[in-house]
Amino acid sequence: MLIIGLTGGIASGKSAVAAMFEKRGAHVINFDVLARVVVEPDMPAWKDIVAHFGTDILNEDRTLNRAKLGDIVFSDVQQRKALESFIYPQLFVEYNRRIEEIRSKDPNAIVFADVPLLFEIRLQSMFDKIVVVYATSEQQMKRLIERDGLDHESALKRLNAQMPLEQKMQQADYVIHNTGSLQETEADVNETWNTLSRLKQ
Repeated sequence: MLIIGLTGGIASGKSAVAAMFEKRGAHVINFDVLARVVVEPDMPAWKDIVAHFGTDILNEDRTLNRAKLGDIVFSDVQQRKALESFIYPQLFVEYNRRIEEIRSKDPNAIVFADVPLLFEIRLQSMFDKIVVVYATSEQQMKRLIERDGLDHESALKRLNAQMPLEQKMQQADYVIHNTGSLQETEADVNETWNTLSRLKQ
């Protein structure tokens, strides 16, 4: 089994690239999805978050209000670290469970773990290879504002909370450039997929 860390920057196109790899036969584990699973109401991480941040960050149905929580943690590094300390231990329990589930069904699988903050929280040693999805900071800003309906200042805070993509590229085994057409991105994905597939032969 080959376990690949897939990362990039916020709004760099990781999810689109992950879907392209999935189409070619990869298994994908999305850490953003796992993070949503482990903070559902009354889960251990949810309880820790509410105890720390208070009930003001909840919606009426007791789910987390992501916009309110985002405003807090992207304005304060300590608060962001606190949130991560509640989420990550539970997230890795769920991640390991899914890895073992894939291993039992497909021992020769190529698994992509889509991890937004892979370098920031130093998870490099978990993966056999690391793929970085690259977009320019201007493209990231534009996509963030359009996708999440953020104003310029809020988008900039989220962008600045992450390691610059140029630094991530330097530490990557492979880079997918998501700066041009869909066909160009697909060509990069194809080349990387073929290389990874050869590693298993």
